[in-house]
Amino acid sequence: MKNKITGRSAFLALLKDEGITHLFGNPGTTELPVMHALKDHPDLTYVMAMQESLVVAIADGYSRASGKLVACNVHVAPGLGNAMGSLYNAQFTGTPMILTAGQQEQGHGLMEPVLYGPLVRMAEPLVKWAVEVTRLEDLPRIVRRAAKIATTPPTGPVFISLPGDILNSEAGIDLSRSTRIDARTRPSDEALRAIAARLLRAERPVVVTMDEVVKSDALKEAAELAELLGAAAYQSSTPYGSHFLSESPSFVGTLARVQKVARDTLAPYDLLIALGGDPLRMSVYSEVDALPDGLGIVQIGLADWEIAKNYGAEIALKADLKETLRALIPVLKEMGGATLASRAKQRLAEIAPKNWTARRAALVEQIGKSAGRAPIDPDFLVLQMVEAMPENAILVDEGLTSSRQVTALRPHRDRYGYHGLASGGIGWGLPASVGASIANPDRPVVCFSGDGSAMYSIQSLWTAAHHKLPLNVVIANNGGYRIIKQRLLAFHGDDNYVGMDFVDPPVDFAGVAKALGCEAIKVSDPRELKATLASAFGRPGTKLIEVMVDGKV
Repeated sequence: MKNKITGRSAFLALLKDEGITHLFGNPGTTELPVMHALKDHPDLTYVMAMQESLVVAIADGYSRASGKLVACNVHVAPGLGNAMGSLYNAQFTGTPMILTAGQQEQGHGLMEPVLYGPLVRMAEPLVKWAVEVTRLEDLPRIVRRAAKIATTPPTGPVFISLPGDILNSEAGIDLSRSTRIDARTRPSDEALRAIAARLLRAERPVVVTMDEVVKSDALKEAAELAELLGAAAYQSSTPYGSHFLSESPSFVGTLARVQKVARDTLAPYDLLIALGGDPLRMSVYSEVDALPDGLGIVQIGLADWEIAKNYGAEIALKADLKETLRALIPVLKEMGGATLASRAKQRLAEIAPKNWTARRAALVEQIGKSAGRAPIDPDFLVLQMVEAMPENAILVDEGLTSSRQVTALRPHRDRYGYHGLASGGIGWGLPASVGASIANPDRPVVCFSGDGSAMYSIQSLWTAAHHKLPLNVVIANNGGYRIIKQRLLAFHGDDNYVGMDFVDPPVDFAGVAKALGCEAIKVSDPRELKATLASAFGRPGTKLIEVMVDGKV
């Protein structure tokens, strides 16, 4: 005989068995069965956020900063609607996430009561799989399948609708077992030799890396490949993670998300080695194509939709990056021999004057000239923030215009040390930093955000203060949407900035943070900046540092 169990308790037991330790949510009436069952699962920590978009963004940050499967729960149709922007972000980054929503009881839902909506249809465009549970006996199979789908590359969110009658019913059911698909595949020996031969034929190869380098833990191998070839290495035009070891002699920087600039950067090379997904994801339209004519592409990754999505590849391998590079590097050494070693040494010498380390030194000197400027120069703020951060800190970055030099000043040294806005949907940074801090209690977390982005999700500070997280939020306050002003002026020659200012009345971020339970500091004098940041970063608890920066366009 199977032991009887309620749907609500079975749901939480299944999540725990899939490795879930935190359930992120904002409860409503249809979620009360889950809240009722939590008392029987004290080893599952419930993390409440004050709006559903924050719930999903906090879970997203937790996963991105840990690599783990996450679970979050929202409230019926309006809650799922609130969460859609954050779900879009999670889809963009391939976050392994189980998103659930309480649903009206199946018989009651037929009557279309208040808050009812077709949850599965709403979620489907943004998830790998969406389903509603219609029998308690199917719940284990659905949760197990959802976890498997979310964690199998290409990873991504899944959605489960949980009707109230399923959660409240009781039956003898088999909870089954968890499954993970090991996708650490490597190409055949023939494919490895073919790609090695192609790389060795290239006179001027360039490596471009994407987020799969982080997901497959291939930072070391990517740098080893670039250095072995003597190839310049760039992060892709959407550098939202630690996609290359900055201090490698091969690393030059980040490709611009502007077609002409990216094209000019890549023009000197004769082979693009793409490690991961789309290497040239742009933002706004241009008649200029980002890929130079005649530039061949070799691409490796598990996200097959992204491989050769916009540009055909000479060689395309669906394989795990780490395993492929570990197998490829010895083949390259064997086939390339002394000639490859000599050529790589010469190429690296040519890269040295313009690599990341050399560029950083010049940039620090340049920024130093604005040290005494008031209002504070945003680049100077970034330099002071980076230099004040503890070495083991995690940086979550949504500074937009103010953070333009972040990746040029702070080195990527580990796969979880940096997380940036990926999809462009603002408001992600503050809640994501809360999730990153919960996932890494032994590492300080710094969130750098623009004022416009922060106002999308400022109430996430309450969750950080409630959990007493070692989180420091630095707000660059330039009094408006500077990025939109820049683009209005650049694209239309118009400096009539309607609906782009927060100056009448001004937003008091320090005051808002205090109201949400955080220590708050406001800085307007550049001479006080470094000491204020260093002191804040060294103290426990959640703090907001509002920095008044120059907002001129």
